Amino acid sequence: MSSYIYRARDERGKLIKGAMEAASPDELTAKLHKMGYLATNLSELKPGIRIKDNLKRWRPVRQQDLLVFNFQLANLIEAGVPILSALKSIQAQIENKKLKDIIGDIGRNVEAGSSLSGSLNYYPHIFSRLFAGMVKSGEESGRLDKVLRRYAIFSESQMELREKIKGALFYPALLFIASILVILFIITYIIPQFVDLFTKAGIRLPLATRILYTAGLGIKSYWYAIIAGLAVLLWMLKRYWQTQKGKYQSDRLLLKIPLFGILARRISISRFTRTFSTLLSAGVPVLSSLEITKEVIGNAVIADEITRVGQSVERGEKLSDSLRVSGEFPSDTVQMIAVGEEGGNLDEMLNKIADFYDMAVGYAVKRLTVIIEPLFLAIMAAIIALIMASILIPIFDMVKILRH
Repeated sequence: MSSYIYRARDERGKLIKGAMEAASPDELTAKLHKMGYLATNLSELKPGIRIKDNLKRWRPVRQQDLLVFNFQLANLIEAGVPILSALKSIQAQIENKKLKDIIGDIGRNVEAGSSLSGSLNYYPHIFSRLFAGMVKSGEESGRLDKVLRRYAIFSESQMELREKIKGALFYPALLFIASILVILFIITYIIPQFVDLFTKAGIRLPLATRILYTAGLGIKSYWYAIIAGLAVLLWMLKRYWQTQKGKYQSDRLLLKIPLFGILARRISISRFTRTFSTLLSAGVPVLSSLEITKEVIGNAVIADEITRVGQSVERGEKLSDSLRVSGEFPSDTVQMIAVGEEGGNLDEMLNKIADFYDMAVGYAVKRLTVIIEPLFLAIMAAIIALIMASILIPIFDMVKILRH
């Protein structure tokens, strides 16, 4: 089967765009004809090309929109509404135009005979592999309604976790930006005025004052070059971090940073256990669950260890033994997983571990906020105090001269 992007017209002449699998262009044309569409253009997707490339000009769909879609689909399927009718109903209610069009494409694919999970795979930049994998498991097991509900709850908890972290870091980030602006204002506007005054009075400037004055002149004269240089540097760093090596090294460094490393590890373990539990409860096999889970961890170091764990499990080793050898997971967490394995309720145990780590992340975020705010304020205050001292020392010298 090949994947195609098509353009077609309905009975009223309205342009319809979408994606679908077919053995040949003729088969796709026949499928579209059965749906009441006249094919006007067919383009085969070559291996390695994803529909993301054809839709990259679209604005990203918000996580809130996807969450609404997940809950609405779960509610309708639980109520016994057929998948196609549920998709059409949701499409009529969704406000986000891009998501509305994509749901329309998915509905047409389902109407043409494709599975819901197969249709979701056409949009990997919108619907995660985790979601598509769980839907496929639900379709095969006949528990699609329960799987969709579990995934919707899972998505909501993950979004709440992200918002909690963003909210905790917002105020320190705001303080940092405000402090930088104040420092720039002082060294580019205030200090030059005082330097002119001191020079006219014949006062020798301290080294710190001369350094700040020179820095201020440099920023005022070459601000465009500085901004361009910083932009290029950030772009290069971003490109490096997007590479496998760069991502791994930056995540390894993050895990070693005090406080931040603890928070990052707890977040990764929370995601691992919650995602793994969700997949197992949906009937996804252990190895497939591990393969999907590593993609949503967010930390390359932990993901790399999960890959090794999957290889060990494939060789016949216990999951808990493989996790214990990795060294990236706390011993008490591994012990609880071992208990779940022996008791035959691994998914429930993983869910309990995830609940614990969600609370631990909340405490870590609060602790980090409590520590980082006064520490950051103290550092900024010290920097501003040094800058002000570089101004006040010459002023005191000038006062002495005037007294004499």
